[in-house]
Amino acid sequence: MVELNVVAKVKVLPEGVDVDLEVIQKKLSEIVSDYGKIHSLEVKPVAFGLNCIEANLLLSDSEGGLEEIERKVADLAGVSDVNVLDVNRL
Repeated sequence: MVELNVVAKVKVLPEGVDVDLEVIQKKLSEIVSDYGKIHSLEVKPVAFGLNCIEANLLLSDSEGGLEEIERKVADLAGVSDVNVLDVNRL
């Protein structure tokens, strides 16, 4: 089993208020499962009815994958932007 020893906090912004965040959450979980797992996930308000997803991901520093996760999530339909807010070792 791979040791998950890095936590990365990412913020996923949808293209608009009409984007179904549950669909993005499900696809995010599928993408992350190839590299680690989601420790926590929260929907937070941004402004004017727009919400974003903030997720804490547990990853292995030997496996890498944060750039790939960021790229794959950014390519999802309905996603406007993906930002890595923080990366720390556990």
